[in-house]
Amino acid sequence: MTVFGLPILSVAIWLPIIFGLLVLATGDDKNAPLARILALIGSVLGFLVTIPLYTRFAVDTSEMQFVEMHDWIARFNIHYHLGVDGISVLFIILTAFFTPIVVIAGWQVIEKRVAQYMAAFLIMSGIMIGVFAALDAVLFYVFWEAMLIPMFLIIGVWGGPNRVYAAVKFFLYTLLGSLLMLVALIYLYNQTGGSFSILDFHQVEIPMTAQILIFGAFFFAFAVKVPMFPVHTWLPDAHVEAPTGGSVVLAAIMLKVGAYGFLRFSMPIAPDASHYLAGLMIALSLIAVIYIGLVALTQTDMKKLVAYSSISHMGFVTLGFFIFNAYGIEGALLQMISHGFVSGALFLCIGVLYDRVHSRNIADYGGVANTMPVFAAFFMLFAMANSGLPGTSGFVGEFMVILGAVKVNFWYAFAAALTLIFGAAYTLWMYKRVIFGAVANSHVAELTDLSSREKLMFAVLAIAVLVMGLYPLPFSEIMHVSVNDLLVHVARSKLPL
Repeated sequence: MTVFGLPILSVAIWLPIIFGLLVLATGDDKNAPLARILALIGSVLGFLVTIPLYTRFAVDTSEMQFVEMHDWIARFNIHYHLGVDGISVLFIILTAFFTPIVVIAGWQVIEKRVAQYMAAFLIMSGIMIGVFAALDAVLFYVFWEAMLIPMFLIIGVWGGPNRVYAAVKFFLYTLLGSLLMLVALIYLYNQTGGSFSILDFHQVEIPMTAQILIFGAFFFAFAVKVPMFPVHTWLPDAHVEAPTGGSVVLAAIMLKVGAYGFLRFSMPIAPDASHYLAGLMIALSLIAVIYIGLVALTQTDMKKLVAYSSISHMGFVTLGFFIFNAYGIEGALLQMISHGFVSGALFLCIGVLYDRVHSRNIADYGGVANTMPVFAAFFMLFAMANSGLPGTSGFVGEFMVILGAVKVNFWYAFAAALTLIFGAAYTLWMYKRVIFGAVANSHVAELTDLSSREKLMFAVLAIAVLVMGLYPLPFSEIMHVSVNDLLVHVARSKLPL
């Protein structure tokens, strides 16, 4: 299928990047209104061109769809090779969906270097779509590393007082983890007889010891991005210092890239090692769910609380992957989509308060419902979704992962279900102290409720949270065949150690 006579995946990748360069060309802040309008047009068009990926997607096959393949570096058999299946297609649409939201979120808040700010998000959107669409390992690696640059700049230029420290920590953690992945990709290139095709990697037979080493190499790359315990420490710093738009994209999209890597690389390339090390992965996931949930309870900074909440919820995702059943993996994928909506919305809520009061401390608020009733209603919906309330998107994925875990081990499910208690505890504790009660101080008394721009932003996310919670079938049916095919592949006979 084509758009403007061009293949749809290439358009989805390069259209926001081209608009980002156009926005960048508007120059200094004298042309800020033009930069904002161009960024909004580019981001909305970028989302619209991804819609046919869903409407024209064939749900009855696990084969790659919308495939493109062109020679790139012929000498090393490297290709510009793109395609999507039921596992990756929703993340491309999610990425494109959030781009106009972060543009709208920064519309008035960002007053300096507006063009550069908007351009960074547009370019990063195209690059992240490239990560989800790449079927050549070198192309994947190029996109994987390239997406660090815009986020590094977003945190380092428009972030808080400790932005440089947070940006450098984010960059070093994620870059160093990726270097081992590059070594694994070169090894696999040799094993396949000179192919960098990810689909060829899936078919190669590798000895058990080599599989364990490859799994370990991929683990360091992907676990840092998720982030899994104990390589999670960069995330709270990055979230606290990043501007609101940076936190939204980091939570809604960038964390998903690491989890996606486990499904596209670790499990199908090293299936026997995945089973062999499943106990370790489940243990680390449950530590994230329980321990990090308890850490979230102690936070006094709203952004840090939601950042730790993200780590806890992503522990649910990796748990779902490594229990090796359809309920677990589909639930984990649904949890990833839901977490994108909910965590993105919560960071936007905190951003709205910060823009007005310039504080993220829970103690500086109280009684916000008295002065911002519309905001309080939206915030309540997203807080309930973060707590896993039935009828919201937050419940669907968690319920399916718990259901899948029960089939493997009751105690896995019991431990995982604790997140429903902890999640409700820290989220509702924050909401109660910020929103309810008497007006706490003069800053809260002077607050103004949501503008039309902010209402639009939250209304779109509220609809997404409710639609997914009340009718998850359109999200789950698209991934079902691909997940089953992955499980059949990963269930290959075990090799001796």
